[in-house]
Amino acid sequence: MKRSLLIVALLFATTFSAVADKGMWLPSLISSRIKDMKSKGFKLSAEDIYSINKASLKDAVVLFDGGCTGEIVSNRGLLLTNHHCGYDAIQALSSVEHDYLTDGFWAMSNDEELYCPGLKVHILVRMEDVTARLAAGETKADIIAKAESEGVGFHATVESMYYGNEAYLFIYREFQDVRLVGTPPSAIGKFGSDNDNWIWPRHTGDFSVFRIYANANNEPAEYSADNRPYTPARHFKISTKGVKEGDFTMIYGFPGNTQEYITSDAVAYVAKVSDPAKIDLRTQRLNIIGAAQATSPQIRLQYAAKHANIANAWKKWQGEVLGINRLGTFEKKLDYERRFREENPDKAYILDSLEAAYGVNIEHYFNYELYNETLRGIELQQPVKLLLNAKLDDESRQAAAELFYKDFNKEVDRELAHVLLDAFIKYSTLPAKELRALVERHGGVETYVDWLYDNSRFTSLDGFTLSGWEEDPLVEFVGLVQNEVESNVRGYAYRNLSNIPDIERWYRPYVKALMEWDKQRAFFPDANLTLRVAYGKVAGYEYADGEYHLPQTTIEGIMEKDNPEIYDYNIPQRLRDVYAAKDYGRWGITMNGKVTVPVCFIATNHTTGGNSGSPVLNGRGELIGINFDRTWLSTMSDIEFDETLCRNIICDIRYVLFVIDKVGGASWLFEEMSL
Repeated sequence: MKRSLLIVALLFATTFSAVADKGMWLPSLISSRIKDMKSKGFKLSAEDIYSINKASLKDAVVLFDGGCTGEIVSNRGLLLTNHHCGYDAIQALSSVEHDYLTDGFWAMSNDEELYCPGLKVHILVRMEDVTARLAAGETKADIIAKAESEGVGFHATVESMYYGNEAYLFIYREFQDVRLVGTPPSAIGKFGSDNDNWIWPRHTGDFSVFRIYANANNEPAEYSADNRPYTPARHFKISTKGVKEGDFTMIYGFPGNTQEYITSDAVAYVAKVSDPAKIDLRTQRLNIIGAAQATSPQIRLQYAAKHANIANAWKKWQGEVLGINRLGTFEKKLDYERRFREENPDKAYILDSLEAAYGVNIEHYFNYELYNETLRGIELQQPVKLLLNAKLDDESRQAAAELFYKDFNKEVDRELAHVLLDAFIKYSTLPAKELRALVERHGGVETYVDWLYDNSRFTSLDGFTLSGWEEDPLVEFVGLVQNEVESNVRGYAYRNLSNIPDIERWYRPYVKALMEWDKQRAFFPDANLTLRVAYGKVAGYEYADGEYHLPQTTIEGIMEKDNPEIYDYNIPQRLRDVYAAKDYGRWGITMNGKVTVPVCFIATNHTTGGNSGSPVLNGRGELIGINFDRTWLSTMSDIEFDETLCRNIICDIRYVLFVIDKVGGASWLFEEMSL
């Protein structure tokens, strides 16, 4: 009996430990997790993480460009994030003559830093539970308006948690003057590109350096030559001591989207319908773009960001399907729902209602996703949409058109249109009678697309005119797409199938019932691009039977992959020279009896999209790396997190500093960092 009780106790302890590492916790409520965090190696207090009474770690974290995270690392607004997060801004600053994507860029003084038009960062002022205020009749609009009146440059949102069971106000300072300070060549910042994306071992220096500027009062302001580097309330100290397996790690960032509480119906849709269809369509798009990029440096640059954006989710979805199937997530959900029904017979109607709502909405949502992956990808429509947009004046239309055509190639888009229009015609269940008839009148998709691209004036900037364009054949196509397709799918424009109101309305009572029933489960709100804390440890993992992956990679792995014949593996000559001379300076370490440079490491932190660029901290709250990816089979962690398999991938801060110093020659930046 004693032995049995001991086994049960050990199992409980193991299970609790595993569960405790899972989750994305609201920083204002992190005190509920501090005891567990301290047991794993955290040395600070809850108020060190989040406070509205004094400077805390939250003041050094930024929402970068509306979809990534960044961290402030100096008292002069110096900012680190991922190379892929700054990719669009870097491309916009690039040209064939100044190809900052390929060659990199390093400012050697503040005067050389490049303003990034349209790029914004947000720093959280505070978050506040407003569930009671909303229940008392106060509107979201009123709450937001009051919050934004509190300070210069304040921007506020009210976000739902637990499918509407709670609501929180988030108040940010919005900074509009952000400048590029440095970025490594793509052969470092995007080393391995799509081949290595979502893969471990990894050797990517996925970082870029920006700076926040403010006005003379240290307040957010539009770009001005008179602005000065922002003085933050807090910036991260940087640890160069390195990591080892088992070390505590904490992620502080803005995860974008998880679906922790969805039912088996949603899992089946993701794994059996949605992901496979989107993977197939994006494979065809990537093949077309990749082949075109190989023929011309100009096309390679024009479609670099587009290719990267398409490929990122494409590969993520492949890993998600593999992970869901490997873990048996669908079957686990079915079993969990069966137990819920048996133990809560008075609430079984909630699951019945969810199942019925999915049945009604799946076809409509698939048509919405199919539109996104097909017709929406035909770029030639954009100039006509600019002309039809009544909110724009002529000057704005012309400026937007010039930006569009800078990265547009008629023949690449023609090939894409062949594939994408054909897929829509074949697989969409929307009637779209006039659009289908138009295609048939021209003899089918191939001949219609060729006729359209041969006869439309909008295939070049020279043909973009502000008058006399109404009779162009492209106008008819765009009009039919808008009237027969966009108008019918607009009501389903939600991030996930489960966010459709007819479905989501049942998740509110369902999640509430789960929290009342499953007392052993650690409940955290799904990610929604609001600030969260996730913690874990540095850890390798068993990728396959007998194949254990170590948690650290080094510069030797880069040199093993180096190949001048392959663009994504053709590292800068400067890096080869540094390696040959072993000129590592203070960034060299001894591992396994030889001097090397650490590059990346992995940990068990629960992350998702939006966590790209997040600071990875040690137990003392010091920066040890920049989060940038997950392992391939970890991508299912948006739906099910498994601590034995899920790993986030981190660029070691020592490699970041090594590249800044030895490749970029920008060691002047170290003078303002707290190393």
